[in-house]
Amino acid sequence: METTTRLRPVREAWPSPSAAPVPGTAHEGNPYGYPGAESTTRLRPVPRKRTGRAVAVASCVVLGVGLIGGALAGVWLAAAEPGKPAEPAGYGEARSLWHNAPVDTLFPRTVAGPGAGPGTAARTWTRIVVAPDTPCTPAALAPNLLATLRPLGCERVLRATYTDATASSVITVGLVFTGADAPTQGTLAARGLATRLGQDVPPALPGPGTVAADFGAAQRAGWWLTTPADLPVVVTAVSGFADGRAVDRPQRADTAMGRGRTDAVAQSGLGHEAKAITERFTALLRSAVAAATQKKEGEDR
Repeated sequence: METTTRLRPVREAWPSPSAAPVPGTAHEGNPYGYPGAESTTRLRPVPRKRTGRAVAVASCVVLGVGLIGGALAGVWLAAAEPGKPAEPAGYGEARSLWHNAPVDTLFPRTVAGPGAGPGTAARTWTRIVVAPDTPCTPAALAPNLLATLRPLGCERVLRATYTDATASSVITVGLVFTGADAPTQGTLAARGLATRLGQDVPPALPGPGTVAADFGAAQRAGWWLTTPADLPVVVTAVSGFADGRAVDRPQRADTAMGRGRTDAVAQSGLGHEAKAITERFTALLRSAVAAATQKKEGEDR
């Protein structure tokens, strides 16, 4: 029987910023030298469910008033038609990344974000917790996004939470693998889902025993999502303060980044970080697809 792989959660010790570093223990995934070495997430085989694909996808999703306070007017998905361009290079390989790629490829231990903060300040994020891959459910996806993707085939959701170099903010990144064909994915990208989905804030992923221990629904501050046209993936991000403070109303990144904003979310750059990290992970996915495509081409020769 053909098997696939599933991510298992990483337990990564991350005491509070006030904890004293242990001399000589710092490494790439734990630059502060806190006690407890990060363990690597292993992949374990699971039976893979075979699903058929239609020759063409003709789907129309009208997201009505009522989801998240009726903020969504609607998103129309274009049907695949004869004569449309072929799939982008690596599009098929991208579908299987969620169970074929190592966890450190999908969620690197550290992610550099040059120019990711306010005023193009640099950011560096360190991974502190990885969740197992999950089906597309309300626990893993914001409701409007889930309603949009279900008719297309929502394959799997992978999530991990990172903290910045000062351990003052936390951010959950989600990789949502879709069943959309290339033309439909391109339509999703062109529609600007982040602005059309209303106040559709992604769920936070807390990390018990880490600086993200109290990162829950009430702590979500800035959020964003990116829908690349060349990958069957939606990348989401939601940021918050590492001290566990509650936020009255999460802000979409483009709102938090607006000129003249003086509130705590805007001043802290949490909107900047949410937008920048989705762009960074989109670039990482493209690199992973390119490597997978090159490997496949080498094996086929």
